Amino acid sequence: MKTIDSIPTGKIERVSKLLKTGAKVGGNYLKYYGEKLIHPELTKDKLHEDNAEDIYDGLKSLKGSALKVAQMLSMEKNLLPQSYVEKFSLSQFSVPPLSAPLVRKTFKQYFKKYPEEIFDTFSPDSINAASIGQVHQATKNGKKLAVKIQYPGVRESIATDIALVKPIAVRMFNLKGTSDEYFQEVEDKLREETDYELEITQSEIVRKACEHIPHLRFPNYYPEWSCEKIITMDWMQGIHLSEYTKGTNNSKDNNQIGQTLWDFYMHQIHHLRKVHADPHPGNFLIDENKNLIAIDFGCMKSIPEDFYKPYFDLMLKENLDDVHIFTERMYQLEILKEGDSPKEIKYFTALFHQLLSIFVQPFGGDTFDFSNPTFFNEIAALTEQFSNDKELRKMNGNRGSKHFIYINRTFFGLYSLLFDLKCTINVNAFKILKK
Repeated sequence: MKTIDSIPTGKIERVSKLLKTGAKVGGNYLKYYGEKLIHPELTKDKLHEDNAEDIYDGLKSLKGSALKVAQMLSMEKNLLPQSYVEKFSLSQFSVPPLSAPLVRKTFKQYFKKYPEEIFDTFSPDSINAASIGQVHQATKNGKKLAVKIQYPGVRESIATDIALVKPIAVRMFNLKGTSDEYFQEVEDKLREETDYELEITQSEIVRKACEHIPHLRFPNYYPEWSCEKIITMDWMQGIHLSEYTKGTNNSKDNNQIGQTLWDFYMHQIHHLRKVHADPHPGNFLIDENKNLIAIDFGCMKSIPEDFYKPYFDLMLKENLDDVHIFTERMYQLEILKEGDSPKEIKYFTALFHQLLSIFVQPFGGDTFDFSNPTFFNEIAALTEQFSNDKELRKMNGNRGSKHFIYINRTFFGLYSLLFDLKCTINVNAFKILKK
């Protein structure tokens, strides 16, 4: 794979790159409509493929938060055409890496030494490259290590990338008024993800809190060989979860992995009130004994009590069906707001009741079968309904607490991983696991 010697970090450079990408997408549309005049039966499949290719090519050269957006979108399988999902999913662990000279320069800047002066051995070629950093293999004192190096300029370009995305998102989702808090939430989380010293601290908290969960493993981290831009941890042998699910696996193994994943997330949410909010396949490995290995804790979301209680109250069917409780929780979660018109109250009450009735299905019994396509077909149908709802486009899109952004991302990401595993899980098993 071709390596990268530099990453554009200035606003002008990044805007220029995005404008060039936009011009290519515009050209694809002109080409599509020209061909459709001659062949009316032409579908948009080729258009989606071309656009996905050009958008991804543009984003992967920018890396950082721009590419992180593609990574997040790759998990939204019901929101995007399949060609976008397939192309954007490459951002999880397969993008052009930094060149060896740039890697050595990064080490010299932060440790005043080159990597070969710190480790007994160090591979100059990366093993995996994703949106914010890339991983190299090393050894020290007989230990096999993974060394994650953050791309230069990633942290410094976050504000610029958010500023570029903001007007597009405001228009797409009809955001009005106090939408700044949503963008600030995303920016704050991205800044945390680029603080590798914070990641080491968070990983240790989660490891100690969750190491009792069966079939769950974590790497050890080494602060003495780490800093704000470089993390050194144990090399964990296994395959990415996405690779595992593409293979031929038996249901018993898949159920074990799925149960571990579910227990891991439920324990964090309900006991720690803090959760690993980046559940994409590139953050999990499966070892030869079908243990789940969690390897990235850059994105952790704290769940305040005034959000936790109303949010999880609505996981109970009896509360969904109680008009008084449901309406009260809607206000507590900022979905309904003081000053809403009767029309807005009626519309958003019905919309979110319909959405939540589907979303909470996994919590409705003792077990849930994620291999049943009905659940995801219902989500896909609802997504299609919302995307074509002209009334929704007229409404103020500022709905819901800022905490929804990463908590909903966590659940939809978790549901997607469990669906890929085609597993059946015991919904309440985490409650009886002893620390």
